[in-house]
Amino acid sequence: MNKLLVALIAGAFALGSVAALADDKTPAQPVDQAKLKAERDAAKAAAANMTPEEKAAAKKAKRAEKQKELSSNLKNQQEGGATPQVKAAEVSKEAKESKGQPKALPTKEDKQKALKEQEKKASGQ
Repeated sequence: MNKLLVALIAGAFALGSVAALADDKTPAQPVDQAKLKAERDAAKAAAANMTPEEKAAAKKAKRAEKQKELSSNLKNQQEGGATPQVKAAEVSKEAKESKGQPKALPTKEDKQKALKEQEKKASGQ
């Protein structure tokens, strides 16, 4: 009998909670339709006045922005980590950056030798 009573109370509490959440009737934010229409018309007028080159540049920028957004979303939404393409791109980027940095020279003699080689190359060109 006690188990039945506990089950009934738990069910009533669950249904009461759902009903309370479903009854949330907050008013929607007011929207100024005239202002939105004016902004849309202004954007259309600006697009109509653009040259074909400007339109192409705007389309290219918009496409790049969308691609960047999608790739960042893809990185963030992966459960098992980044995709192989993303990993490969990061590795190649790191490799390019490391190639541009000078290598550490362990001894003074090596440093002097490298300096002399650089001087020879600079004077020869």
